[in-house]
Amino acid sequence: MTDRHIAKLHQMQRAIAGLFLYQDILKCEAGTALTALLQAIANGDRSQGNALICFTAYGRFFKALASQNCSWEEFLIDRLLQAENPFSLQAQKTNVQNLLPAIVQAAQQDLHGLYTLYTYGKYIPQWVQQLGNLNTKPISWIEHTTGDLVVPSLPEQIRTRQLEIVTVLHTKDWGELVTELAEYYQQNGVGIFGINRAFRWKSQLIGIPHPDRVQINTLVGYEEQKSTLIKNTNSLLAGKPALNILLYGGKGTGKSSLIKGLLNYYADQQLRLIEVSKSDLIDLPSIVDLLTDLPQKFIIFVDDLSFEADDEAFKALKVVLEGSMTAKPENVVVYATSNRRHLVREYFADRPRPQDADDIHQWDTVQEKLSFSDRFGLTLTFEPADQSKYLEIIHHLATSAKLSIDPDDLAARALQWATRHNGRSGRTARQFIDYLLGEEGLN
Repeated sequence: MTDRHIAKLHQMQRAIAGLFLYQDILKCEAGTALTALLQAIANGDRSQGNALICFTAYGRFFKALASQNCSWEEFLIDRLLQAENPFSLQAQKTNVQNLLPAIVQAAQQDLHGLYTLYTYGKYIPQWVQQLGNLNTKPISWIEHTTGDLVVPSLPEQIRTRQLEIVTVLHTKDWGELVTELAEYYQQNGVGIFGINRAFRWKSQLIGIPHPDRVQINTLVGYEEQKSTLIKNTNSLLAGKPALNILLYGGKGTGKSSLIKGLLNYYADQQLRLIEVSKSDLIDLPSIVDLLTDLPQKFIIFVDDLSFEADDEAFKALKVVLEGSMTAKPENVVVYATSNRRHLVREYFADRPRPQDADDIHQWDTVQEKLSFSDRFGLTLTFEPADQSKYLEIIHHLATSAKLSIDPDDLAARALQWATRHNGRSGRTARQFIDYLLGEEGLN
């Protein structure tokens, strides 16, 4: 190795050792493999033993990148955009001008060091070749295009912003891009909230990389309910008081689809949707505590809500809806769907009789259960679709799907389908249109 290459190698090692805020970027399989590989190269011993150590380290490094299906440069940028550290976490909440100078300076130094790793990584195969006295360089990664880093499942607006920052990172020393990177964190979030918009809760938040793509404008009917839900969500995103909402009505009326559609309706904004099953509602206070100080706005989505009388989840949801000693977070609302107006099941045996003396206020207990839905700020009612509404939905979906079928024949078959299947509803209409699309594709 020439003195110039040795200097580059030492610069890479110093860049790794000198990271203040972005240390976690290299706390992964690829980062650990790189550190070990650079150390083996730095030993400078061309003996067979050291050459084997270099080969082994390089193999681990290559495998780690292959498992991510990206080159070293792409991997580093991807980790940079997802990084959670004092700089990125604070930058997503406020403008970079409001951050402590020491934080900004440390970030600038780290970014300059990471750019060194990004720039000099291309020399590693050559160094391994020289130490091992190989005739050819070991296999190196084929360069990808800038667009390969953009996550396809993200909305177009977010993908555009991601493409813009990636393009800049390919062209400038990262130490000069503190402001641009801070703006990216502020617009898109960091960590798991930067790469996912939808989540489910299973003892922890789990990102949903491909959420339902349902669009609100494809949901026909219930315009007043739709408008109310959108207005309330606008208030949430604007940082104004927003209400928890119960969507009540028959099966297949589009309650769940309407909530999921909000994620696509506000695709370019900081809205996140967290699905929590009834069995996990007991964790709800902990989930809210986790979200309270984050800059994103969150809808906690509970589908098909109902409780048994002594359900612990009943108490957990009640705490979140009514509040406790902890202030109600301004960035979290609960949107729940239910087929029951009274969310807590009541049995005739629950009703007090004169001879029962166990609970002198038992009627109060019963009324608390029956009125639980009133603890939501709003209740939106979804009445079953009548025949005209059902056919309106059918014709709208058929037009959107560009089905070539006579309108009268379509209506007759749609009514017949509803009779034989699940009755008139938006869900039944969707299933019928999907059936016709499949039938058309076979002809």
